[in-house]
Amino acid sequence: MKANDLMDLAARNLRESALRNSLTTIGIGVGVASLVAMLSLGIGLQQLANRRLAKSGLFENIVVTSRLGLRGFGRADNGGATLPAESRPLDANARAEIARLPNVLEAAPDLRFTAEIRYEGKPHLAMVAGLPPSARDRDAFENMQGSFFSSLAADEAVLQLQFANELLGIRLKPGESSPSLNGQTQSLIGKELTLRYAERVRPGAVLSDRRSSTEAQQPNALPNVDQPTAVAAFSVVPRERNLRIVAVTDQDPEGMRGVAGARVFIPLQSVENLHVMLPSGLRSGEPDFSSAPAYPSLNVQVRSPNKVASVQDAIRKMGFNTFSILDATRSLQRFFAVLDLFLAIFGSLALAVAALGIVNTLVMAILERRREIGIMKAIGASDGDVKRLFLAEAGVMGLLGGMLGVMLGWIIGRLINAGANFYLRRQNLPPENLWAVPWWLVGGAIAFAIVISMISGLYPAARAAKLDPVQALRYE
Repeated sequence: MKANDLMDLAARNLRESALRNSLTTIGIGVGVASLVAMLSLGIGLQQLANRRLAKSGLFENIVVTSRLGLRGFGRADNGGATLPAESRPLDANARAEIARLPNVLEAAPDLRFTAEIRYEGKPHLAMVAGLPPSARDRDAFENMQGSFFSSLAADEAVLQLQFANELLGIRLKPGESSPSLNGQTQSLIGKELTLRYAERVRPGAVLSDRRSSTEAQQPNALPNVDQPTAVAAFSVVPRERNLRIVAVTDQDPEGMRGVAGARVFIPLQSVENLHVMLPSGLRSGEPDFSSAPAYPSLNVQVRSPNKVASVQDAIRKMGFNTFSILDATRSLQRFFAVLDLFLAIFGSLALAVAALGIVNTLVMAILERRREIGIMKAIGASDGDVKRLFLAEAGVMGLLGGMLGVMLGWIIGRLINAGANFYLRRQNLPPENLWAVPWWLVGGAIAFAIVISMISGLYPAARAAKLDPVQALRYE
């Protein structure tokens, strides 16, 4: 039997039992719709997580630390042969060397320190962190009030929302969440606060300053041996600097990096110009405090995520430890793979029920068309022709049901996304796209529906092909 005749005959048979075949096709469509809706939700959540991570810059970020902190613990790096005792410090020279590596856009030290912040004469203790220029594009600054730093070394500050509320005198009860950005926090922008910190100076600098001051006041006076002098190793001098508040952000720009959350952010170059005494400068085994201090860690920004592995290998060969979010997202990818698998299994249950409907429809068609099948076989139709006829009918129902299911799944996904965004707006949260229907899901769902339908039609087709034409013609 020719293919055209086979399709025409299959279409005619489907039209003759339109109601029953339509209900079976709708059943397939509902099964495909549930499968598409669940998988599109899983894919949308995965894409949402990837978008948020990509927006935060973590996919292209590598955290570099020195192995000197591992001294005495008998540990080696996860990819290098350098022992901790033989490691080099993570200082300015190492930073410059890392910044020159191929595909590296930025190598910014993680500089943060505890300082006293005075606002309107009242002292506040806060963690202060330096932000590199690339931080401007992070998602933490999407909804901030104000503007980013005007220059790389500006005497400006960005406040975290909770610290801004503290400056305003807003006291939160235990368990109460911090208020969102409002007119009160907007009033802080443009005002000044005073940063009081400890500066790390070269040996003898304080002593020279004091001697010059004393000689200017008392030219003939002898040095006072009881007067405090600088320590031979290093000196720490209290300093103050006025900062202008330029913005308030409701998120912590460093919150996803697993570091101590800061409350005040200033330009990174300003922090470097302050020469703040950092805890890393007190590391044991560093006798010369007059040299450039070592950084606790470096945040290395890479050109693209697929270049992270090669840059990590190069940094490890230099004798440093590295960590990237891609190391952690392998577990996240496994989680989403398992989630998609379970969603596909539950979504396929409705399609399995629809497959039973196909079997029932075609078996009933055999009973109704026994005489027709007997005539076909009597005039020369083979068993294979009869099988192909029933498989063609099952395939057409699968095709139509798959197309209907994709449309229904798309509509269900839109409704779920609209309902979720309505809830997010009620909670004063920005809307998100929680679902996605990629082209491969559309094609895969339709193909899966056709395959399931044809598998369901194997038994009715084999049963129809085994009919004896003599017995079929006698059937009333």
